[in-house]
Amino acid sequence: MPKITIIGAGAVGAKSAQRIAEKELGDIVITDIVEGLPQGKALDLLEAGPLCGYDSKITGTNNYEDIEDSDVVVVTAGIARKPGMTREDLLKINTNIIKEVSQNIADHAPDSVVITVTNPLDIMTYVTMKTTGFDPERVFGMSGVLDSGRFATFIAIELGCSVRDISAMVLGGHGDTMVPLPRFTTVSGVPITELMDETVIQSIVDRTVNGGAEIVNLLKTGSAFYAPSAAVTNMVEAVIKDTKRILPVCAYLNGEYGKRNIYLGVPVILGRRGVEEIVELELTQDEQKALDRSADAVKSGISSLL
Repeated sequence: MPKITIIGAGAVGAKSAQRIAEKELGDIVITDIVEGLPQGKALDLLEAGPLCGYDSKITGTNNYEDIEDSDVVVVTAGIARKPGMTREDLLKINTNIIKEVSQNIADHAPDSVVITVTNPLDIMTYVTMKTTGFDPERVFGMSGVLDSGRFATFIAIELGCSVRDISAMVLGGHGDTMVPLPRFTTVSGVPITELMDETVIQSIVDRTVNGGAEIVNLLKTGSAFYAPSAAVTNMVEAVIKDTKRILPVCAYLNGEYGKRNIYLGVPVILGRRGVEEIVELELTQDEQKALDRSADAVKSGISSLL
C-alpha cells in the first residue's frame, strides 16, 4: 500500500489525513514536533476506520525516521494566518520551519513527491525545492486547486447550478495577486463570460482573491481547513493513482509563461512523478499582465530571503 506522510498535525494536516484515509489512498503517517498531538489524532482517526469503513493504517509520530519510504509527503507545518495578517507576514517565521522540515524530507524520504501547503505558498514551495535538492517536478504546491474550488463555489451560488458542472481556472500566486480566468472557466463547457455580465464576474473574482482572508476574519482564531484539505486530497489522489489530471498547481517554471526560476500557479498534468507537463494557455495581453504582476510579487518575496 502506498505510504503518505503529513508533516504538521494541525487542522489542515489532520483533516487531510481523514480525507485521505476515507479514500483509502494509502497508509498514513502524521508527524509533528508537539509530543502526543500526532499520536492522539492518528489513534482517533484509526479508531474511526471500523465506523467509516476504511482500512488505512494511520500512525502518529514525533520522529522523522518514521517517514522513510514515503511515496508522497504533504507539508502543512507552520503557523497559520491570524486576522489582519497577510500570507507575506508569515514569510520569515515559516521559512525557518520549512527549511528544517525539508532537510528531514531529503534525509529520510529522498524518493518522495512533496506537496507544500504552508503559506506564503509559492515562496515556501521554492524554499522546499531548494532545501531538499529534489527535481522541481517532484516539489509543487497546493494553490490553484483550492483557489479554483473557491471560484467555482461562488459561481455556483450566483448561477444556482451544481458545482459539479463547473470547471474553474485560477493562475498566479496563492495570495492577493492570484489571477482567476473567467475566459477559461466553464459551466458544462459554456464559458461564464456567456452566462454572467462583467460586473457580476468581477465581484466573484474579487471574492475569490479574498477567499482565504474572508474565512480568517470570520473564524478570528484560525484559518480555513475543510477546503484546503479537500484540495490536498485531490492532488494526493492524482499522484498515487497516476491519473494525469490537469490541475492548477504551484509549479516550477523554466521558461513557461515567460518565467524562469520561480514557482507560480499554472495548469499542469499531475501524475505519479509529480508535475509531468506544464500546460501553457494562450493568454490575452491583460491576463498576461496580471500574471506578470503576480510573478513579480512572488519574486519579491524570494529575493527578501536571499
